[in-house]
Amino acid sequence: MKILILGGTAEARQLANRLVGMGHDVITSLAGRTQEPILPEGGLRMGPFGGIPGLCAYMRAAGIERLVDATHPYAGLISINAVAAAEATGVRLVRYMRPAWEPQADWVHVGSAQEAADALPPGADVLLTTGHGGLETFLERSDCHLHVRVIEAPHMDLPDHVDLVISRPPYGLEDEKALMRRHGITHLVTKNSGGGQTEAKLEAARQLGVVVIMLARPHYGPALEVGSVDAAIEALDLPGM
Repeated sequence: MKILILGGTAEARQLANRLVGMGHDVITSLAGRTQEPILPEGGLRMGPFGGIPGLCAYMRAAGIERLVDATHPYAGLISINAVAAAEATGVRLVRYMRPAWEPQADWVHVGSAQEAADALPPGADVLLTTGHGGLETFLERSDCHLHVRVIEAPHMDLPDHVDLVISRPPYGLEDEKALMRRHGITHLVTKNSGGGQTEAKLEAARQLGVVVIMLARPHYGPALEVGSVDAAIEALDLPGM
C-alpha cells in the first residue's frame, strides 16, 4: 500500500522504517527547514506542497492510499491542510500525536508566543525552547536576556540580549541542570511537545526553581488520533493485518 507520512519527528522515522519493513511503499515528506535531518527508510520528498490544492494534487498523482500526519504537535498549517486534503481525496488520515506532558500546578499556561513573552518579568534570564516560530515576538523583550535553544541558527540578525544555544536532542537531566545554572536561568519558555527526548528540562526547572511558561497545544480538526507507533500502524487498517 502507498503511504504518505508528513514527518520531521523521531516517531515519523520509526513509523516509516516499520512500514517499509512490512513491505509498504512509503514516502516521507519533510518541510526542509533542517539542513541535515536524520532520514527515514523509503521514499523522500522535501519542501512545501503549495497549500491544500498542492497536497491534494500530489496525493492523487502519487496514488497515495493512506496519509499519516506525524509532524511536530505544533507544526501548524500542514496539520490543518492534512485534514482538508484527506477529506477532499477520500484518503484515510491517521494523526500521530505524541502524548502531552502532565500539567503541573506551578506551570504558567499561555496560548500564544505573545502571551508567553508578556508573562516574562523584566530582567528575566530565559531559556527559550520554542524553536524558530514566533521568535521575533520574544526578541522585542530587550529587558530580558534570552538564551534561544535551536537545532540550527535562524537566518536573522539577533540583538545583543540574545544568545544562541545550538544543540540537538535528546537531553539528559544533569546536562539540563548544568545549562540552566551556567546561564542563571530564571524562566523556561517551552511547548508541550511530549515525549522523552526533551522532558528532562522540566525536571531540571522543577529542581532549580525555574519558572516554566508552557505554550498550549493547538487544535487541528478531526482525525483518527493515536499516541504510539504501534497504534498508528493498527489505525492505518492495512491489508493483511
